[in-house]
This record gives sequence, structure tokens and C-alpha cells, in this order.
Amino acid sequence: MSRFTPIFCVAILAALAASTTAIAQATDEEQASPLDQVVPVAEEEIVVIDEDEAPPAEVEQEVVLDEATFLEEFTRFRRLMDEGAMDEADASAKRIVEMAIRLYGPQSRETSKALNNLALVQFRNGQFEPAIQNFMSAVEILEDLGDRLSIDIVNPLKGLGAAQLGNGRPDLAAQTYTRAAHITEVNEGPHNLEQIEILESLAEADVRMGDMDAAKDILERIYILNVRHFENDPMGLLPALMRRAQWQHRAGYYIDERATYRRAIRIIEEVEGKDSPQLITPLVLLGKSFYFTDMTVEGGVTYTYTNVSTGENYLKRAVRIAEGTPDYPWLDLANTKLALGDLYMYKDSIHRATSVYEEVWQLLSGDADRLFAREEAFSQPVAVVESPLPPYANSAESIGGSAENFLTGTIRVEYEVSMRGRVSKIRSEASPRVFTDMLNTVHREIRDRRFRPQIVNGQPVDSGPQTFVHAFYYRQSDLDKLLQENPPPAPQDEDDGDRAEDDPDA
Repeated sequence: MSRFTPIFCVAILAALAASTTAIAQATDEEQASPLDQVVPVAEEEIVVIDEDEAPPAEVEQEVVLDEATFLEEFTRFRRLMDEGAMDEADASAKRIVEMAIRLYGPQSRETSKALNNLALVQFRNGQFEPAIQNFMSAVEILEDLGDRLSIDIVNPLKGLGAAQLGNGRPDLAAQTYTRAAHITEVNEGPHNLEQIEILESLAEADVRMGDMDAAKDILERIYILNVRHFENDPMGLLPALMRRAQWQHRAGYYIDERATYRRAIRIIEEVEGKDSPQLITPLVLLGKSFYFTDMTVEGGVTYTYTNVSTGENYLKRAVRIAEGTPDYPWLDLANTKLALGDLYMYKDSIHRATSVYEEVWQLLSGDADRLFAREEAFSQPVAVVESPLPPYANSAESIGGSAENFLTGTIRVEYEVSMRGRVSKIRSEASPRVFTDMLNTVHREIRDRRFRPQIVNGQPVDSGPQTFVHAFYYRQSDLDKLLQENPPPAPQDEDDGDRAEDDPDA
């Protein structure tokens, strides 16, 4: 049976006119349409007319819509999206939903596409709940028009999964992406490359749930698909290898990440030569991977050894190739050198780091474009390496298994960075205040970071105040439990609260 009954159609159109009173008069149902909170507000009022009465003279004739008007608004919507005018794009997307319903009916492919576009705007604006509702509505329409395995369902499913991830529900996103991947296999075959983007998103969901083994299995599946496709084209395999290494980094498999970058480097050396500028990016990323310690446990052995000096060798080689390549882009050369300077700062080799930063300062002291790049690189401290912070107040225990919605808390850290790239004068606070474990975790991470210091006239200086904000998810039950265990003292003044200064465990 169709989900879109005549009553549902009336509800949508009434919502699009945004008159709650008129909706109540037009239908006896009190349950709101899932589109009620995202449809546009029209300026005109809905007038309920008795069937036996003639329409009042003051009611204006409804503007006649046609496909040309619809397509014109859609073209305007695409332009607004390209320009990044998200508020205007949101309003345009809502008008398109209204037009699609009036022109083609609520149970049409055009309405499904319109809802998908509206959900996309809402997702980009961080409005995850309404985005989820509209992606789901787009999927339901397509299911009614075709079947549950229609290839047309894949696109809104991808959007739905992304919105669920953004809303703190990687468990639901994993289910959505699994279904999308299955549909592509049914329609395009088990070895199609179209599923790779979906599988990467599924791996992201597994990483956020802390299921690293599942993420690794998916990465291997992606790798096998690419190897099969590029069997006779080693250079064509390079983009897949680079993405694989980046995902291995996300999952914490740093030893595997380095092996992947080394394979990419060997392919380039064999095809393009050992001085090819294509080597620079994998060399830099390989060098940076040595900041991280691999805690993988395999066969009862935990791999914990790493050596930042090994990364230095790869970065030096990247700089040599960049400097020896005629007409190598100046911005890429600057970023390659910055990677080496940052490593020296991390190793407390302040003199060598300062020397490299001064070279980059001179390189970027030219026209307006170079000066802008110099401002981006040196006007504020830049973290050399950042360890991932927990997204949930109770780690994996907070994911799934509950009908409660997630709420968002924040940890705010204020600090300064010395000319040696060290953090000082650190202060942090949690909101809500009782999440002190999360507060201490974030506080320690910022305290232990190493930074590229602020550079003035080519020389490092102490920075002014810096601010870092970490958003995390929690449930109301988490908050209630903490408040019951540790009721906060009555504040004495407006500024009182749980704070960590210098030593959060004190």
C-alpha cells in the first residue's frame, strides 16, 4: 500500500503553506508530516472553503506552475549551491519541493529528487535530523515507484548514511551503507568500482564505532577490487593505493600505511624514475606517518616501535626532488619544506626548524598570492601532529542500543604556544561541566601537542591566546548518571565551573 495517501498529500501542501491553524481545519489528523519541520513558509494564508460555498472574491488565483518554472528554480538552486549561499539554497530547495508536489504529485521521482536536494542542503548546514527525515522520505518514494533494489535508491541512501554519521549514529549509518553497497552489487555486479565510495563510508562508520577489524576487512575488499581493475595498469592503481594508506592511517594501522606508501613509491620509481616529482606526495605522507606509534596486536605481538628520524629521511628526499624539479609549483615546494621544518620542531631541533621556516618565509615573500600563503602558514601556530579525540562521552558504549537521541557537548581549551612550539598557560572547561573525564582527555592531548610556532619576520615568536573546541556526543542518561554520582557544587559567581589548569588530574 502506498505511503502517500491523499491525506498525506494535503498535509505536505498545508505544511508548505506553513499555516498550522489551517492544517488543523483541513484534516482531523494531529500527527505531523515528516516534512513539516523542513518545508518552506509561504506568505499566503490557506483558506478552508466549504464545498457548498463559492470562493470569496478576495481569494487570489493560484499562480500556475509549469515545468519551465520548475527547471528555472532548480537551475537557480544549483547556482546557489555552487556559490556556497547555503541559506538561500535552503529556501530554494524548499520551494522546489513545493513545486514538485504540486506539479508531479508527492509520489513522483521529481519529488524524491527535490527532497534529496533539500536534505543535502540541510546536511551541509549541520541540520542532521531534518536531513535524515528527508533522505528517508526520498528513499520511501523510490521504493513505492520501483522496488527496494532499484539503483536510484543508492544516492539518497548515501546521503542518509552521511547524515546519520553526522548525527552521531555510525551504527545506523553502517546499516544504511551496507544496504547501498548490496544494491550496487545486485545492479552492477560484485566487482563494480561504483561501490568503493560506499565501502569507504562504511569503513568510516566502523572506525567511529571502534570496530577496527571490520574497517580493515573493508579496506582489504576495496584494495582487491582496485587490484583486479588495474591489474595491467600499475600507475592507474596509484590513487587507490593513496586512499588505502589514508584509511589505514585513520584506523591506526600505521605499519600497513607505511607498506602501502612504499608500494606506491616503488611503482612510481619503476615507471617514472627515482627523481620523478610524483614521488613527493607519497614521500611526505610516509615521512609524517612516523609521528605515530602502531599499537596493532597480531599473533600476540604488539607493535609499538617507531622512529621519527626515519621519517626525516623521506622528507629530506622529498625536498631534494622538489628543489631539483624545474618549474615545480612554489606552493607545493613551500609545503614540502614546511613538512621537514615541522618535523625538526617536533624533535626539538629548534635551530634547524627555524632555518627551514626562514627559507619558506623568503620563498613566500613575493606577490599577493605568495603573501597570502605566507599568512596562512605562519600567522598562527599550527599543530605538527594531532591524535584523534574520542567522539563519545562513554566511548563505544554510547553507540547504538538505545532509543535516546544524542546531545552535543563541548570542551573548550585556551592556551598559548611558545616560540619552541610548546603549549603553555592552558585552561579548559567542559559543557556540561560534569564530563570531567572528557575534559581531562582533551586537556592532556592539547598539552602534549607540538606546534609550528607563529612566525614574524621569518623568526618564531610566542603566540597570543589560542582556542580549541572539541564537540562530543552524550545522552541525557549519561548526564543524569554523572549528576547523580557527582552533584556539582552551587556556583558562587557567574564564572565558576569545573576547570582544568596545567594539570587536569590535580
